[in-house]
Amino acid sequence: MSGFHDVEFPLSLAFGASGGPQRFTQITPLTNGAEQRNTPHAHSKRRYNAGAGIKSLDDLHTLIAFFEARRGQLYSFRFKDPTDFKSCRPSHAISALDQSLGLGDGVQTQFQLVKTYSDALGHYVRPIKTPVENSVRVAVNGVEVGFEAEPITGRVTLEIAPEQDAVITAGFEFHVPVRFDSDALDLTLEAFGAGEAAHIPLIEVRDYESV
Repeated sequence: MSGFHDVEFPLSLAFGASGGPQRFTQITPLTNGAEQRNTPHAHSKRRYNAGAGIKSLDDLHTLIAFFEARRGQLYSFRFKDPTDFKSCRPSHAISALDQSLGLGDGVQTQFQLVKTYSDALGHYVRPIKTPVENSVRVAVNGVEVGFEAEPITGRVTLEIAPEQDAVITAGFEFHVPVRFDSDALDLTLEAFGAGEAAHIPLIEVRDYESV
């Protein structure tokens, strides 16, 4: 991932952050009153406002240092989505059986971490590119196996190629790669006295091949 600093947005500042996935849908009204809907993007993009965590002058100092170290919007970084950060439900414990990564063919050893969102009528497969270190567990046909996980691509390499049609699954915690969505911080001490939250917009970044 180009222009990425493998560092996490300060957890104390992320507390209380709001946001979530955003889709881009093109809607074309037709002359008969109907409409056509389409999207040019295969994946959603997440947006957040991390301003609620700024409570003191020391918090401001921490934020400014982190912002300057990233050169504003120039370098992306890790962010823990407070509502969606596991391969399972937030209240559940991670299991190596949480998510399906694919089937073996007797040759392939490398698989991409993904998280599938689904209901009775549809599903979406989200590539996971920034797993949390030492949180990943991988199983083949329900039995945990040895592997290496790449922390910035989300690819796992198994020690032995799974046999034909073997089911590869994984469980993990993950971060969202984001950047600041502004090259300026507009912060005032007066806002804290008035009970106002700072506005710190963050936006998810994606590699070219996964847009």
